[in-house]
Amino acid sequence: MAEIINLRTARKAKARAGTAATAAQNRALHGRTPAQKAADHAEAERRERTLDGARREE
Repeated sequence: MAEIINLRTARKAKARAGTAATAAQNRALHGRTPAQKAADHAEAERRERTLDGARREE
């Protein structure tokens, strides 16, 4: 026999899980030191320069 669940409770639990995932993602993105942000910015610029340098001209 199938387990009986309360749909309202299941819906609320799903919403809480989504909110928790978003909060974790925001903590990882915004909860960094200025040095970490600068390092990420420098890494992104380095990747962009490398990609542009390998581009073929038509």
